[in-house]
Amino acid sequence: MFKGKNKYESPKTTASTTPPIDETSCIIAKGTVIEGTFSSTMDLRIDGIINGEVKSRKLVMGETGKIEGTVNCSESSIKGKIEGELNVRGLLHLLSSAFIKGKIRAKKMVVDEGASYSGECLIGEHHFKKEVV
Repeated sequence: MFKGKNKYESPKTTASTTPPIDETSCIIAKGTVIEGTFSSTMDLRIDGIINGEVKSRKLVMGETGKIEGTVNCSESSIKGKIEGELNVRGLLHLLSSAFIKGKIRAKKMVVDEGASYSGECLIGEHHFKKEVV
């Protein structure tokens, strides 16, 4: 109506409070169950359940997330549960609600107070072969 005269334009809002999903993320929502191999070249957020193998660039797991199987990724931040094998070529961060049961291999690892893991834990770059991730 007053083009050029109004310097302030109100931001566009939507009814949804969900943040926008960018083109470099894949989200497995709470209530979703996947059986088999799941592979993504994008960053991956898991709030659901995966039974099988997971391959991704960066893995972020929420408190409701659960994986039973093998995980191969470049970087990971875990709040949920993993039973099986976890291979992280870079930094693995276990947050306070994380629970890992099985074999962990990571270049670097940070464990917050309250997180727990049970099983073999191999930290350092020398534990990786090129074909792992």
